[in-house]
Amino acid sequence: MKKIILAAVLFIATSATIQAQLLKIGVKAGVNFASQTGDAFPSQNIDKEGITNFHAGLVAEIKLLEKFSIQPELLYSTQGASYKFKDVNQEVKNDLGYISIPVMAKIYLSKSFSLEVGPQAQFLVSDKDNVNLGDTKTFDFGLNAGLGLKLTESIFVQARYGIGLTEASKDANVRNSVIQLSAGIMLF
Repeated sequence: MKKIILAAVLFIATSATIQAQLLKIGVKAGVNFASQTGDAFPSQNIDKEGITNFHAGLVAEIKLLEKFSIQPELLYSTQGASYKFKDVNQEVKNDLGYISIPVMAKIYLSKSFSLEVGPQAQFLVSDKDNVNLGDTKTFDFGLNAGLGLKLTESIFVQARYGIGLTEASKDANVRNSVIQLSAGIMLF
């Protein structure tokens, strides 16, 4: 009986150690350089400019192979654009806050350098626009691609480009576009 208990304890300890090596959980935050592609106001004389905002949230890395991992994330991300109406000399800002869920495939090109690509689902939770682009859609689907670099075993930086595949508004032909620069730390 003691041998069975000892074997069970060793099995659980070994499983916990293996799982700790396969799953890492951390936090990340960074800056968004966001814009909207497409034409929101086709009949008006408008300049569109990007806006600078932020993203922050949780990140996990699940190691599947020696050089391949899946990295799901749960982020709050602000995106949008600024519109300057030339005829009336007025500027308005479309500021959208999303809960973003990217799921990135990470291919390690070296021990610390990775290529990342994957889909992203976003759910609108904040619409602080002072421009009426019509009904803002509450769901946005897109694709991300970027690079990651581990500075230490726990600290990392990432650069990523994301493009929306669905229109951000029901009434305007605009899609979200964002460049994200992030830094993070794996806590455990």
